[in-house]
Amino acid sequence: MLEPRIIELKEKKLVGKHMKMSMAQNRTKELWHMFMTNVKDLGATLSNDKISLQVYPKNYFDGFDPTLDFEKWATVEVADFNKVPAGWDTFVLPGGVYAVFDHQGADTGIFEYIYATWLPNSKYRLDDRPHFELLGNEYKNDHPDSKEEIWIPVRFE
Repeated sequence: MLEPRIIELKEKKLVGKHMKMSMAQNRTKELWHMFMTNVKDLGATLSNDKISLQVYPKNYFDGFDPTLDFEKWATVEVADFNKVPAGWDTFVLPGGVYAVFDHQGADTGIFEYIYATWLPNSKYRLDDRPHFELLGNEYKNDHPDSKEEIWIPVRFE
């Protein structure tokens, strides 16, 4: 059974690109292509890590419908918003408690496990804050050796 680390995250300042999409009309590749084509314009970032972030509407997971829209971001973390180039958007990721799952390889049902198995059987409930994946130096997209961290916002029941 895959157990997460429970981490108290401090607020983060992010810069990136975003678009509306649904699970049924997934535009993630288009978003990341747009982001990666121009990421060099950002200059100084706090690390080489990329953050793939989802902002779901309140109660999005109640009676889940894959055609409902949410906002997806492709971002990097910055120290401040003083030198954000034209055409880039800012996002303040609020702090809070997250369940962090270490994942390797292509998606093999990890999200189904998190939401359908781990979460209902844990002492936590889903919180209404952004979800994100931390894509570090070992992230290689769908490669079997690819590693990423999946951050799920939680609160005590």
